[in-house]
Formats: sequence, C-alpha cells, structure tokens
Amino acid sequence: MAPRCWRWWLWTAWPRTRPPPSESTQSFHQQFSTQEQTPQICVVGSGPAGFYTAQHLLKHHSRAHVDIYEKQLVPFGLVRFGVAPDHPEVKNVINTFTRTAHSDRCAFHGNVVVGRDVTVQELRDAYHAVVLSYGAEDHRGLEIPGEELPGVLSARAFVGWYNGLPENRKLAPDLSCDTAVVLGQGNVALDVARILLTPPEYLEKTDITEAALGALRQSQVKTVWIVGRRGPLQVAFTIKELREMIQLPGTRPILDPADFLGLQDRIKEVPRPRKRLTELLLQAATEKPGVAEAARRASASRAWGLRFFRSPQQVLPSPDGRRAAGIRLAVTRLEGVGEATRAVPTGAVEDLPCGLVLSSIGYKSRPIDPSVPFDPKLGVIPNMEGRVVDVPGLYCSGWVKRGPTGVITTTMTDSFVTGQILLQDLKAGLLPSGPRPGYAAIKALLGCRGVWPVSFSDWEKLDAEEVSRGQGAGKPREKLLDPQEMLRLLGR
Repeated sequence: MAPRCWRWWLWTAWPRTRPPPSESTQSFHQQFSTQEQTPQICVVGSGPAGFYTAQHLLKHHSRAHVDIYEKQLVPFGLVRFGVAPDHPEVKNVINTFTRTAHSDRCAFHGNVVVGRDVTVQELRDAYHAVVLSYGAEDHRGLEIPGEELPGVLSARAFVGWYNGLPENRKLAPDLSCDTAVVLGQGNVALDVARILLTPPEYLEKTDITEAALGALRQSQVKTVWIVGRRGPLQVAFTIKELREMIQLPGTRPILDPADFLGLQDRIKEVPRPRKRLTELLLQAATEKPGVAEAARRASASRAWGLRFFRSPQQVLPSPDGRRAAGIRLAVTRLEGVGEATRAVPTGAVEDLPCGLVLSSIGYKSRPIDPSVPFDPKLGVIPNMEGRVVDVPGLYCSGWVKRGPTGVITTTMTDSFVTGQILLQDLKAGLLPSGPRPGYAAIKALLGCRGVWPVSFSDWEKLDAEEVSRGQGAGKPREKLLDPQEMLRLLGR
C-alpha cells in the first residue's frame, strides 16, 4: 500500500472492524453529533450555488466546517465564466464569496474533479453531509441536420471563449461573415448578440480575454438575428438586457410591427415585470423615434433584430459543404394559453443566410457519478427540497437541483433553502453520528492519485497575477487561460 494511503484505508476499514455500539453509545453519539462535534460538510462546486450554500451553513451553525471542491483551478463558476465582461457590477458578489472562503471554517480545494479524482461515495464516507452544487456545464443540442458544420457553436462555448474558460480558449470562432444568427431568446442569447455588436473600444477596459478582444476587433459581423420559436409575450430575456440592446452604441434594432399586432390589449392582465418588458418591446417596434434617436439609428453601421415564430429545422451548408451558410426556419404559430403556450409548425419554411449560428436554447447538467441519481430528461438530480432522493446525507443546490433557470439571486434563495434543510436534518440526528475525517482523508486519497489541489491562497496568487497583467492595458485583469501555466505559477 502506498505510504500516503494508509490513513484513508484506516478510516474506511475502522467502522467495519469495530464492535457494534451499544444503545447507550448510539444515543451518546447522536447527541454528540448534533450538539458538540464539528460537522464536516462538503460542497461540490464553487459557483454561486456552492458559495451561498456554504455561507448559510457557516452562518447558522457555529462549529460547522465546509470544504468546497472545484474542478477548475479557480473559483466562482459562472460569475467568472458566465457573466458578461461588460456587466462588472454583477461580479461584485465575488467579494461576498471571498469573505466566505476566508472563514477559518471554510476551505477551497480547486483542481479536483469529483467523479474522476474522487468519487461521491468516497466524499460521503469522509463527511457528515455532501452537497452537490456543480451547476449545468453542458448545452442542449439543436438535434437538427447540419449542426455539426463549422460555423455552428453553442452560445455556452462562445461565452466561455470570451470569458476565459480554459476548455474554450482554443475555440477561434470565424467572425468573417456579415450575418450571425442566435437561436434562443433568453439573457444568454442577448449577451452573445451584444458582445458581437459592441464596438471593441467599449470592451477594452473589461476583463474580456485579449484573444477574444482581438478577434472582435477584426470581426465582419454587421447583423445579428435573435430567433425564437414563440412570440413577444414568451421571450425569456429580462428588461435590463433588452434596454441595453436598444441603447447599444452604433447599432439599430430591426423589429417587425406586425409581430406586435393586438399585443397592447393582451398585456393588461400579465404580471408587471412581463408587462413592462413587453411595453418596451412595443415602444421600440411601433413608436416613431425622436429626432436624436432617429439620427443615431440612421448612422448605425450594425443592426440586430428579433425574429419570432421561427423554429430551426436545418443548418444549410455552403456550396462546397465545408461550413454553415444559412439556416432553414420552420414558421410556427402558437397553441394553448398562458404557460402552456407552445409553438407548432405551420408547414411554411424560410431560409436565412448567415455564416455563424450560435445555439442558445439552454444549458443542462451532467450526471456526476454513477452512485448519484440523475434525471436525464429534466437534467437535474431528483430531490425533495434539496435532499437527494433515496440517498441520505446527500443534498443538491442551484441549477443541478432545479434546472438552469433564474438569476444569481434565485440561486442564492435556492441554496439557502438547501442549507437550512441540511441543518434541520443535522439537528434531528438524521446524519451520521460520531466524528468524520473530512479533508484529511480526501487529501491522502488525492495524494495517492497524483492530484494536486489548489487552495484559496493559491487562487489569490493567481488573482494577483491576473490583476498585474491587466494593469498595463487598463483592464481589471487579464485572465489566465492555461491550467498548466497556472500550475507553473504556483510552483507545481
């Protein structure tokens, strides 16, 4: 047996070899576990769901210790890799997460892939409770002919490319075409459209990667169509993102007033946020702009438009078949009312020429480990208020719990609920009694497997390096993209 592995073996063997505890011993351990001991809790994933879960646990239990495991070398998940570079105010939540990580009862362990470097069962053996908060790291495929052609990308990969996600650093999207199509009408769709059309000088002082900024400076994209299966009342983006698009410098909106006929009467009964959003759409589509706005639009060199009642049917190839040259859209109509409204094809189709197709029809979670239940249809871990079904001591929070919907505050609320449920179970004696080794056991196991975890203080060294590299260009940071370079900087 490798020398560093003996502690792990000793811990896992000990419960099987000791004699069964007496009833009085069991009672003592249950009391000890809820009142005296240090609960060892593990959170998998260091995005908003992971950090908000940890924050709640640390705040509401004075002795709990929380270890956060992350597959990337750096923390913060979609706050770092998903939030658009021109939305720095949204990233301020990193300050809150950093305070949590600085707690002497919290530790960050990056560069650890749960499901590969360590199994969920091994974590469950080492901790009193395990919370899976690893998010939705995949995208939903179009499942149409031609989606494999060069020029067709997932919006998730495109976002990862300009935000410095290591796995997307070599994406190299071809921006030599004049028209791009974004499939989907959520906030991510508007993010990628906005980044494609924003004058590069407006991005120079953000944390966008230098490679992405260079490509956008050379971009020939002049028009972006944002396509949805349903109508204006069903768009998934929010009013803030829409307003940003309408006011985007150097661009003009293309909206067909016919798409909005009769909408004024129909929005009277809808919830206020939806009503305000639709009113802004109506205004942009049907009202004559003022003199200044009309002049701004007339001088715009780029444009964006919303295409409603269109569903992707096929990506059309170039004459030589080597890349995307357009997309065939099925014309749809709506059936049903309210939330049950669905788009059905009318039989008509139209072809839209384009050289770039970005699919933004949703993220999805992946199963993390064969021992963890997973619903592939819904893309979530089956759970009841965060308790994983049929697996005591295992919990989930965030997108892997409820699906990839909502904003950061939605995830915060959701994660607090999971944290509260876990603490209720701890207090009720439903979690394992007696001490658990926590990270001490996992550290030995990872050492045996040649895995070198990255601590939060390691991250702060990388953070300082990024900030230093960005200063020369007047940027908040220049993100490190290569995991091997990061490890070299840390002396690994």
